[in-house]
Amino acid sequence: MNDDDAGAGAGDLAGFLPYQLSVASNAVSALIAERYRKRFGLKIPEWRVMAVLGDAEALGGSLTQRDLTAATVMDKVAVNRAVKVLEERGLVARVPNPGDGRSHLLALTGEGRGIHAEVMPLARATEADLLAGLAADEEASLRHLLGRLRERAMRLASETREGPEQG
Repeated sequence: MNDDDAGAGAGDLAGFLPYQLSVASNAVSALIAERYRKRFGLKIPEWRVMAVLGDAEALGGSLTQRDLTAATVMDKVAVNRAVKVLEERGLVARVPNPGDGRSHLLALTGEGRGIHAEVMPLARATEADLLAGLAADEEASLRHLLGRLRERAMRLASETREGPEQG
């Protein structure tokens, strides 16, 4: 192998799709978080947990911490830390799980619902600011393609966990 072969593909990180998605996601999340960090004192994982809990409650549902980890697609340690901070601030409470006495459901407190009611409109306004640079058909395509990528990634991850079929 010569030096040219060793360098083949080097420097391609900026064009690597997973890297692009991660950087874009981090930039968007940081923008949203910065817009209300000073006002509410919430970090990205904390507002994400509150948003998911608020959405679940709006649909009449409740989530366990395991459900929350799956719904946010965040590491369970990050979810645990966020929930702990939110509990300490009185924004989230654990309530008994009637379906499984070994686990608890997480719920926004009254104060948590009040903050959620203020945070989500600010997040939606930021979303509108970001999407203002796209035509309506571009936005629809972006949302569609992101959904397809997410579904494909989840399917591939599931296949990887299951491993090859044993014959």
